[in-house]
Amino acid sequence: MFTPSRDEARRFLADAWQKFRAGAPLTTLEQRVVEIVSLHPEYHDLLDNAQEHLQREWSPEGGAMNPFLHLSLHLAVAEQLAIDQPPGVRAEFQRLRDRGGDTHAALHGVLDCLAETVWQSQRTNAPPDGAAYLECLRKK
Repeated sequence: MFTPSRDEARRFLADAWQKFRAGAPLTTLEQRVVEIVSLHPEYHDLLDNAQEHLQREWSPEGGAMNPFLHLSLHLAVAEQLAIDQPPGVRAEFQRLRDRGGDTHAALHGVLDCLAETVWQSQRTNAPPDGAAYLECLRKK
């Protein structure tokens, strides 16, 4: 399992965007990153000037959204949906999308549940609970 450091993950996102902007060839994963970043024009300037932001801290206490974390969660959800892991996540996403008619809003609903699941896993020092993740999605 690939477990990049915070800096490696941030650099990967920024590099994929910069390669795209330069018209360089992209890997499949980099293409997925570009699709995600394209949904978030509010992060384009940040990624265009990533070197200034790679070490920055965004704290929830300060009301700041960490754009690298947000994009990374999007990437994780995209991978989960591609392979339907945990089983049933794709159907729950489709249900959310069909109900609201907005793909990006449905993705954010999934992101919210994934973030909660990861937070609980870290808090309890236990593996992520796939059943709780799907239950969170069902309640949306």
